[in-house]
Amino acid sequence: MTTISIREVGPRDGLQNEAPVPAAAKVELIDALSATGVRRIEAVSFVHPKAIPQMADADEVWAKIARDPDVRYSALVPNVRGAERALAAGFTEVEVVVSASDTHNRKNINRSTEESLAELPALIELLHAGGASAELIIATSFGCPYEGDVDPGRVAGIVERAIGMGVDKVSFGDTTGMATPRRVRDVLTRVARERPLLCHFHNTRGTGLANILTALELGVTQFDASVGGLGGCPYAPGATGNVATEEVVHMLADMGYETGIDLDRLVEAAELAQRIVGRELPSGVLRAGPRYRTIA
Repeated sequence: MTTISIREVGPRDGLQNEAPVPAAAKVELIDALSATGVRRIEAVSFVHPKAIPQMADADEVWAKIARDPDVRYSALVPNVRGAERALAAGFTEVEVVVSASDTHNRKNINRSTEESLAELPALIELLHAGGASAELIIATSFGCPYEGDVDPGRVAGIVERAIGMGVDKVSFGDTTGMATPRRVRDVLTRVARERPLLCHFHNTRGTGLANILTALELGVTQFDASVGGLGGCPYAPGATGNVATEEVVHMLADMGYETGIDLDRLVEAAELAQRIVGRELPSGVLRAGPRYRTIA
C-alpha cells in the first residue's frame, strides 16, 4: 500500500485569511490536529505583524501547544529575519516562499521574485547552520491573479536555481486555485526531480481533488491540505481555502492509499475549526460526513 504524506496547513495558511482568532483557540486547534494521526503540521509563520496581523502571536502559540513527538511541526518565513525567529523558537523544518509571479511576490513580500531569489542562498545557509531544513514554496506556480498564466518554464527555472542553492525540498503553491489537471501536468513534467516535491492546491474553482489525482499519477506523494477547507491568500483577491484535509483523506482512503490519519477525529477537528472561525466551512465531508456513515 502506498503511503501519502499530508501536511496540515490550516493553523497557518488557513487562519491567516480569517479574522484574527485568540492564541488559545489556535493552540486548541493544533493540539486537536496533532491527535488525528497527521504527522506534519504547518503551525505558524514568522512575518511582520503589520503584513499578516493574524500571525502576530506566533511565538505565543508555538510555546503553548502540546507538542506530539510523532508530529513534525514547521514554520513559514518570508526573509532572513523570519528565519532567525524560527530558529530561535526551535523549529527544525522551515519553509521559504517565493512567487513565480513577480507582481504577486511584490504584493506578498514587497520585493521582486529576483530579489527574493537573490536572498535565498543566505536563507538556506542560515537554516542549515541552525540545524533546520529549508523548503522552497513556489507560490503562483499554476497562475497569478494579477498576471494570468505563469509559464511552466519560469517555474522550472526557479526549481533549477533553488536546487543549485541547496534547498532540501520544493513545493508548488496553487495560491489562487488557478490550477487544473492540465496545468499541473504542464508544470510537473517540466521540473527536475532531484529533490522531494510537494503540491499545495487551493479549491477556489473546484479542481483541488482532481489536481491531486493528476499529481499522484505523476509520482507526487506529498500534499498540503487545510482542515475544513480553511484558507485563502490575503494578497490574492477571490482565493478560497486549500483543499480540505478530510476530503483528501476520505478520497485517498477509499482508493487504497495510506495516510495514517483517523478520519473521524479529523472531522471533529474540522468541526472545531468551524466553531473557532464562526462561519460554515466549505468541506463537503465536514458537511455530509464520510461515505461510510449511514443514517440510523
